[in-house]
Amino acid sequence: MACILHLETASTNCSVSVAEDGVLLASREHNSASFSHSEQLHLFIEEVIANSGISLHDLDAIAVSKGPGSYTGLRIGVSSAKGLCYALDIPLISTRTLRSLALQIKEEKGVIIPMLDARRMEVYTAVFSVDYKELEPTQALILKTDSFQEYAQKGPVYLAGSGAAKCRDFLKHPNFRIVDTLVPTSTAMCEEAYEKFRGKQFEDVAYFEPYYLKDFILKPKST
Repeated sequence: MACILHLETASTNCSVSVAEDGVLLASREHNSASFSHSEQLHLFIEEVIANSGISLHDLDAIAVSKGPGSYTGLRIGVSSAKGLCYALDIPLISTRTLRSLALQIKEEKGVIIPMLDARRMEVYTAVFSVDYKELEPTQALILKTDSFQEYAQKGPVYLAGSGAAKCRDFLKHPNFRIVDTLVPTSTAMCEEAYEKFRGKQFEDVAYFEPYYLKDFILKPKST
């Protein structure tokens, strides 16, 4: 039996869940543009542990969403995950943020393109088949009128996540289906995290860093 705590903080959604052998036991999340992860994350961990009927010492691993996404959000999630791993002497697992977003789309044909807003007309994105195999790797992409047209010519294209809203005004092919209400959630991490646990695909707790994809640029304060 493997009991895993999952942390998802790569976007506006602060999400925590616990699963046993990949089966969800309890979850808690809050999606807010205010990015209050630093205040909420540890409270959510306490709630989820209590609601699942276990203690922290029953955990066999910590799984964290590795990005890409919000620089600050990723730092908070990874720092918390590494701290718990050190304190409990258990392994660290990382899961792909965009794939867990894609996993929320349940369709029989077409492709799934999860997108996270990266400001202006740029998104963090990847392309998956409907059985969640990666067709194009994660990248930072500036959206254009011809973006993803090769997929739209062949069948349904599900554009999912916060970046998908940017596509409404200029991706006009009838095969584009925009699902911009979805956010990354820890409840979609359970299966991948359990598979990695069984395969002993663990991260080095000391050296693991989030997958930022782009360098963080500190904006100067306005005067």
